[in-house]
Amino acid sequence: SCSNLTSVEIGSGCTSISNYAFQNCSNLTTVEIGSGCTSIGYRAFYSCSNLTGITIPDSVTLIGTDVFYNCDGLTGITIPDSVTSIGYRTFYRCSSLTSITIPDSVTSIENSAFEYCSKLTTVEIGSGVTSIGWYAFEACSSLTGVTIPDSVTTIGWCTFRYCTSLTTVTIGKSVTLIGEYAFYECSSLTTVTIG
Repeated sequence: SCSNLTSVEIGSGCTSISNYAFQNCSNLTTVEIGSGCTSIGYRAFYSCSNLTGITIPDSVTLIGTDVFYNCDGLTGITIPDSVTSIGYRTFYRCSSLTSITIPDSVTSIENSAFEYCSKLTTVEIGSGVTSIGWYAFEACSSLTGVTIPDSVTTIGWCTFRYCTSLTTVTIGKSVTLIGEYAFYECSSLTTVTIG
C-alpha cells in the first residue's frame, strides 16, 4: 500500500513512468515530473483521489490509457505542446476538473477521454485535432459551450451525450461525420452552427 505517500518528485533522469506506478495512492496530492520523461503509462495515477496538482514537462509525448482515471481531486492540468494524443479514459471521472486546454500538437481525443468530468465548464480544442472519439465528453454536465475547430473531421458516437448545460456548439467546416447520439439529451442546447 502507498497510502502514506503525499508527494512525488521525479528527476530528469527518469524517461518513463511505468504502468500502475502510483495506482491507488489515495493521499498523493502533488506530483512533479522531470524533463527527461517521455511517457506516462497505463493507470500510472489511477484513483489518486486526492491529487490536486501535477506538472507534466514538454518532453512527454504519450499519456496512456486510464492515467488519471478517477482522480476526482484534480482541479486543473496543463497538457504540454509535446503530447500528440489524449488517450482512452485518460481523465475519466475527474469530477473536480473545471477547464482544459488541448494544445495544437494533439491530433486525437480518444474514446471516453473526459467522460463524467461533471464540473468541466470550458474546453479549448487545439487546431491539430482531427478526431474526437466516442463518449469523449459524455456527461460533462457543466459544459456550457464548445467550438470544434476546422481540423476535426469526425465526431464520434455519444461524444457530448448528457451534457445537460451545453447551450451552444460551433462545428468546423471539415467535419464529415457526426456520430449517432452525439448530442443526445443535451437538454439546454439552443444553437448549433456547422461550417
